[in-house]
Amino acid sequence: MTSIDTITLEVADTAVAERFYAAVLGSDSRVRVRASQDPTSGFRGFSLSLIVAQPADGDALFEAAVDAGATVLKPAKKSLWGYGAVFQAPDGTIWKVATPNKKNTGPAAPRYDDIVLLLGAADVAASKQFYLDHGLTVEKSFRTMYVEFASEPGAVKLGLYRRRALAKDAGVAPDGGGSHRLTLVGASEPFTDPDGFAWETSSITAES
Repeated sequence: MTSIDTITLEVADTAVAERFYAAVLGSDSRVRVRASQDPTSGFRGFSLSLIVAQPADGDALFEAAVDAGATVLKPAKKSLWGYGAVFQAPDGTIWKVATPNKKNTGPAAPRYDDIVLLLGAADVAASKQFYLDHGLTVEKSFRTMYVEFASEPGAVKLGLYRRRALAKDAGVAPDGGGSHRLTLVGASEPFTDPDGFAWETSSITAES
């Protein structure tokens, strides 16, 4: 295993989720939904980011999400690292639109270059070693706070962040329980990581 092929968001209403993601992500096949009634509450321990080239593109995506039914968690603003905003999809998934650039260089368009999945880890060092043992390679690492793994072109990028810090970045309380409502696809064989995030093989998802 070297990267995530797709992610599956487990939602209560697939029709609502599919309409929402079609409006925001278009036909991006890396994000899928499937029905689930597994109990979940509060922060689910992860967030997804749409990485854009400039602030105007982030604004366009953010507005498209809100128009499609998203809830604003953090309005768009500049920061030391760049520009971003956070919203929550109708299914409860937390999304961030972000760019390291603070100035626009062209016309606005609701487009993004990458999708990044950040998993909230209770122990970043332990989870990092777990993923190294499962074949991933570290691309960036900031002590025991943040880890970003290398990925193949076009794949969803994976990172680890302290759970409480990730919740703070998203603008929500860190408490939560029950199902993550998320499955990662791309493993050579199914497994569950130290923080309870489940991985499937691509063949399992294709058959479901």
